[in-house]
Amino acid sequence: MKRVSCIDVGTNTALLLIADLDPESGDILPVHHEQTIVRLGKNVDERKMIERAALDRLLRCLFDYRTTSFGHGAETIIAAGTSALRDAGNRTAIIDEVFSSTGICLQCLSGREEAELTFFGAVAGLTDIPEPFSVIDIGGGSTEIIMGTKDTVSGAVSLDIGSVRLTERFFSSLPPTGEAFTRAVEEINRQLTAGILPFFEAREHVYGVAGTLTTIAQVSMGSRLFIPEKVHRYVLDYDHVSGLLERLRHMTLEEIAALGIPEGRADVFTMGTLILRQFMRLLGLGTVTVSIQGLRFGLAQKELLRLRHEAGNPA
Repeated sequence: MKRVSCIDVGTNTALLLIADLDPESGDILPVHHEQTIVRLGKNVDERKMIERAALDRLLRCLFDYRTTSFGHGAETIIAAGTSALRDAGNRTAIIDEVFSSTGICLQCLSGREEAELTFFGAVAGLTDIPEPFSVIDIGGGSTEIIMGTKDTVSGAVSLDIGSVRLTERFFSSLPPTGEAFTRAVEEINRQLTAGILPFFEAREHVYGVAGTLTTIAQVSMGSRLFIPEKVHRYVLDYDHVSGLLERLRHMTLEEIAALGIPEGRADVFTMGTLILRQFMRLLGLGTVTVSIQGLRFGLAQKELLRLRHEAGNPA
């Protein structure tokens, strides 16, 4: 048994998973979860640079995560950055400063690597997954859509339609103007049509991960608090997502926050919901099942497979 800490540094949120990995059984046993909104990708879409203030927020978060990880007895810290880090022209300097300041080695994932790790992480530990299936991850900087089975990825795409990126580009105020909303829909449709419609097949069983999906589930349940065990495997239907979007597009930031949406997510929640609605509409999806897992579970699973291989049990 090995205890590891896996950190997913996204465009909007940094997520921590501390888990025990059992090479003999192949189990991932979560010990501790945490999330912090750091908005690393603030203005990255426009300037292609991570700002000093955003880096400082990330460093404070990683200091806390390191302390928490060692306090829980983690032997290894595995950290990966996604869209904001990929897009930043100063990513090498960011990675170097993270290491020199915190001792954490932050790897920059390609879109393909992020998609595959998210795909396997979304269903890690689940035994009754119908195959083939698909996973959608609506992040702050990008959206990953992946298809396959529990053993193999058959198709994956990473699109630059994240909730932070498109909010900064189109929604300068909330509620957005009708023109801004229409332009956002057009851009989302353009990227989805070019990126996934030609090859998307696994429409019957679709899982959704990351903050947009889990927050929509929370709101759909009428809860102001995030309760992981209730959100996990919650089924969102198209009509409800579409109805929620119609409410959000006419709401101010204060009204959205009053739904129980945390600071740092409320301002991008309308856009995230719009991305999901357009994904479901264009592909004719009736439902999407929410998973509270994702990239950090994929990092844990990758480490587990490495441990099993070392132990002579690669299955």
